[in-house]
Amino acid sequence: MDLKLIKNIINLISDSDVDEVAIEEGDFKIKVKKTGTVEQVTYTQPMAAPQMQSAPAQPAAPATPAAPAQEDKAPTAAGETVTSPIVGTYYQAPSPDSDPFIKVGDKVAKGQTLCIIEAMKIMNEIEAEFNGTLKEILVSDGQAVEFDQPLFIISKD
Repeated sequence: MDLKLIKNIINLISDSDVDEVAIEEGDFKIKVKKTGTVEQVTYTQPMAAPQMQSAPAQPAAPATPAAPAQEDKAPTAAGETVTSPIVGTYYQAPSPDSDPFIKVGDKVAKGQTLCIIEAMKIMNEIEAEFNGTLKEILVSDGQAVEFDQPLFIISKD
């Protein structure tokens, strides 16, 4: 199941009177639940469960003051916040020796790849939903990210 399909499911339930949808496709399971104005997405794959449990603990595990400060970093630039649609690991480039997809100050076009979030060994390209200019990157390469965690600040053009 790809990221665009998951986004479509979330959008459909948010625009309807349905409060909960659960879909199973082979080993992949997704459950979208709407409570009030907050939407909750849960997805699992039997063999990936231990990875999902350990991922959120990674940013909190280091005892250095720099890691929590970066995680708690509040957006300082004005613009639209782009958030993570899934739980996973943030990558700024397609490979470790490649240039980043985008840098602060770059013009961003609708549909342009902003980053990759690896979830359950699947590389999910996160695309811009509007044209603009990248003002701020709020996460570090290789950092574990949560669902709905702010990733970028982009000012619309």
